[in-house]
Amino acid sequence: MTPPRAWATACGALALASAAFWLAAGSGWLLPQNWIWHANGWPRAPWTLLTGALVHFQAPHWLGNLLALGAVAVLGTALGATGRDALALLVAWPLGTLALLLWPEVGGYWGLSGPIHAGVAVLALRALRTPGTRWLGRLLMAGLVFKLGLEASWANPVGFNDAWGFNVVYAAHLTGAGAGLATALVLGWLPSASRQNS
Repeated sequence: MTPPRAWATACGALALASAAFWLAAGSGWLLPQNWIWHANGWPRAPWTLLTGALVHFQAPHWLGNLLALGAVAVLGTALGATGRDALALLVAWPLGTLALLLWPEVGGYWGLSGPIHAGVAVLALRALRTPGTRWLGRLLMAGLVFKLGLEASWANPVGFNDAWGFNVVYAAHLTGAGAGLATALVLGWLPSASRQNS
């Protein structure tokens, strides 16, 4: 699998899984409440570290997140995101959710916003590693830091969003971005198989 295809595949898997949850919930095949992440109940349902991000309760929220994920997929392909970048995104997905335990105010979480922020963080590092795209990496990182700073989720992890009409777990944006940065950095430091064999 070529590196750009790995990134597109990871983003596509997130989108398809979310679409499957949306269709299954709409058809009554599953109850979304049983698949979202709950701070108190996740040890009895550890799969919710993954499935929580796939659940959406409103079509505009779901479609907005799918569009954002599509933009992340296209940008990553254009930047030549590697298989390690795709792995960093997939590992950051549950880690970002688990990190929400840092805030007792966060009782539950659902939606793709955490993995989307993780993807942007991974791509910012990818762009910073290549001389020709460092300007874009700086722009992505600055935009991410600016957005997270405006949300100030470390102080206000959950807040009502007038545009969406429901409480948004802003802390998931911060933990998603942090998990994306951490996993991309760790995987970037690991020696590659080609270097080990040479």
